[in-house]
Amino acid sequence: MTTTPDPVDAWMDSWRAELPEVEHASSELTKRIMFLSSTLDGVMRRELTGLGLTPAEFDILVALRRSGAPYRMKPNQLARSLMLSTGGTTNVTHRLVGRDLMERESDPEDARSTWLKLTPDGIALAERAVLVNAAAHEALFQDVPAELVERATAVLREVLAASPGLLGGPSARSARAQG
Repeated sequence: MTTTPDPVDAWMDSWRAELPEVEHASSELTKRIMFLSSTLDGVMRRELTGLGLTPAEFDILVALRRSGAPYRMKPNQLARSLMLSTGGTTNVTHRLVGRDLMERESDPEDARSTWLKLTPDGIALAERAVLVNAAAHEALFQDVPAELVERATAVLREVLAASPGLLGGPSARSARAQG
C-alpha cells in the first residue's frame, strides 16, 4: 500500500537533512500525534465558538456532565479530573456561574466546602457541545475506514499502556525534573 506524503513527511525529511541526531524512533509518531491533535483542537475551537464556549468552559461543563446525576463535583475534585490547579478552574467556574450554567451549593456535611453543580441550562449546553464536537470529529474521519480507526485506537492504547511516563507516571516526572 502506498501512502500519500503529508506535512509530517516533509518535516521529517527536513530534520533528517538538517539535524539527523534529533531523530529518534518516537520522532515521527510524536509529530503525527501533534499534527492530529492540532487539527482536532482547531475543529473543536470552531465548534465551541459557535456555542459561545471556550475550551476551558467546555472541559468543565463536560466533566460535570460526565460525572453523572446530580452533575456536581467539589472544586478540587473537578480540578484534579481536568489536571488543572484549583486556581486555574476558579475564574472559569465564576464565568459559568455568572452565565447560569452552573451553581455553587453548600455542603451540608462541611460548612467550609461547596459543590459545583450544572444547572438545567448547563446540562443542555454540555450535551449539545459534546454532540456537536463528536459530529465534527466524526466528519474529519469520514473517509477513514472504520477498521483502520479501530486499529489506530488499539495501537495508541498499547503505546499509552507501555509507558507510564505518557500518563504522568515516574518517567514523565523524572524527565520534567531533568529538563
